Amino acid sequence: MRRRGRPRVSPHRALRQWPLRPSDRLGTALWTSAALAEAVGGTASHAFEVSGIEMDSRDVRAGDLFVALKGETTDGHLFIDKAIAAGARALLVDRPVDHPHVLVPDTTAALHALAHAARERAEAIRIGVTGSVGKTGVKEAIFAALDRGSRGAAHRSVRSYNNHVGVPLSLARMPARSRFGVFEMGMNHAGEIRTLTAHVRPHVALITTIAPAHIENLGSMEAIAAAKAEIFESLMPSGTAVLPADSAWCGQLRAAAERHAGRIVTFGRAADADVRLLDAIPAANGGSLVTADLGDARLCFSVAEPGEHWVVNALGVMAAVKAAGGDLGAAGLALAEMGGLKGRGARHQIRAPGGKALLIDESYNANPASMRATLRQLGQTPATRRIAVLGSMKELGDFAEGFHAQLAEPLAEAGVDHAVLVGAEMRALARTLGKGAGGALAGGLTFAHCDGPAEAIAALEEFGLVGGDAILVKGSNSVGLGRLVHHFTGRDG
Repeated sequence: MRRRGRPRVSPHRALRQWPLRPSDRLGTALWTSAALAEAVGGTASHAFEVSGIEMDSRDVRAGDLFVALKGETTDGHLFIDKAIAAGARALLVDRPVDHPHVLVPDTTAALHALAHAARERAEAIRIGVTGSVGKTGVKEAIFAALDRGSRGAAHRSVRSYNNHVGVPLSLARMPARSRFGVFEMGMNHAGEIRTLTAHVRPHVALITTIAPAHIENLGSMEAIAAAKAEIFESLMPSGTAVLPADSAWCGQLRAAAERHAGRIVTFGRAADADVRLLDAIPAANGGSLVTADLGDARLCFSVAEPGEHWVVNALGVMAAVKAAGGDLGAAGLALAEMGGLKGRGARHQIRAPGGKALLIDESYNANPASMRATLRQLGQTPATRRIAVLGSMKELGDFAEGFHAQLAEPLAEAGVDHAVLVGAEMRALARTLGKGAGGALAGGLTFAHCDGPAEAIAALEEFGLVGGDAILVKGSNSVGLGRLVHHFTGRDG
């Protein structure tokens, strides 16, 4: 007997019936020579296609367009031969060369024009991220969430490409098929984010938090908040501003956002936050199980990254994903699977006498707020001994001595057994710890002060690592503690 019901559809036919978007009919090349020339107002020497864009000849891969930028101290045109040898398909130049190229009067202006053309040709919802602490990690988490929900149709700025060159470059790299673009914006002077956000013109603009990073140049916390709030100035019509509700400067940020945003969303622990933390409990993997109120729904999800600061970061991620029209379920899965970034929380198991030791790599950046947060995280990390290798925090100006000395308290609260302090600014902390000998700050804590990473490696070797140790390595990038991380992790590789 023949059964009645819906006719069977073969899987191959179902694949053919997958709904098409207008962008699906676009070519697969990132840029063609014709599109490049039109975008930048230049002249193409040959017909070609490129699959990527680079401005550093050391990073060029096969198929890239090499943009020969002129800097204050060098000229990218001097590195054309290296770029071609590395596989560059074509060049963006301000003088004729014997390789496929697009010729323009000014390569920097051309890069900006290319960024704007990429922005306009894609249907992508653009998210801008800034903040004193956590912007790179939050940018990566938003990207992971949107990329998962869009089946690979999200784009983001790589590494910390967040300055006057990195942001236009990241925009120019955005494929025409992108549905989402996530861009990090950094600054150390007032007015810089204003320029960057004018390139991106975000639909959603998120500030992670306000902390005394770059206070040497800006002079006050209010000035830092004002500089970060510049991200709202080029929001798209009816765009959304996402603010940290727990910040003491939330009111200032809100006042700035109200002048430009169609909608304001706050996140955090505060009772009036729009995306509000209801509960967070430690998870077995060192992360957290988070329950959040999103106003119209409650959401329970896991956060793989350890630390209380990542609980709040995750709320900001969810607020941004929701504002962008992303998939919150996919965002929860992405947060559960995220691992630490190199220099920003990556965790390494390294060989040591008696077993394995945990090395936490936070060597890329440091300011007073992030130092306290990561020391608190170290204190919550199960370990036989806790060791902190702390490098100087830069760009604190006249505030430097006080901020460094104040790290004695979070060191003690974290139960740190031994500290290696690296850099001239860390002498203030060494003096404070020295004064605490026999007092409340002592508590078994020993320390050594070093001038640089080579001396710090020797000091840590002399102290001796054993199985069960947890070692936090954190400092401003210019201190060079990445060398120490590489030294100890490289022994296992």
